[in-house]
Amino acid sequence: MSQDTATHTPPHKVPVSALVLIHTVDLQVLLIERADHAGYWQSVTGSLEYLPEGTLELPMQAAIREVAEETGLNALDYQLSDWQMQHVYEIYPQWRHRYAPGVTENTEHVFGLELPAPVTVQLAPREHTAQEWVNWREAAQKVFSWTNVEAIRALGERHGLQL
Repeated sequence: MSQDTATHTPPHKVPVSALVLIHTVDLQVLLIERADHAGYWQSVTGSLEYLPEGTLELPMQAAIREVAEETGLNALDYQLSDWQMQHVYEIYPQWRHRYAPGVTENTEHVFGLELPAPVTVQLAPREHTAQEWVNWREAAQKVFSWTNVEAIRALGERHGLQL
């Protein structure tokens, strides 16, 4: 008996994701700490998921969904932009079990979400344990992922600044 893809969740994560760099006009960056790895600070991230009708969501849809899930913010209330930037990276070995056998790389699409000022967000407690707003240069020093560093570097460059 086969299962309808529209009525169940696939057993593995899709190796395509969105990273949303939430920042303010004056380049304060929201960082959130992973619940499963203390000291691992990051921006909002998440894999694309299948929609109820069985089609895969677009990276922009994943960005909007992940911002809501991880921070409680509605990305459409702010300035959300697709930076037309992608990174392909090797999936950390400790997280490969979430993907289909043999999948070792992920393609990440980068988005920016600009807020007028820092706000307190509502974290998803199973995913993140702490939040902080820091200057973009400090954020680049604190995040664990090189793709997150590159997104933060791009934020500075968009404002004529260098790390």
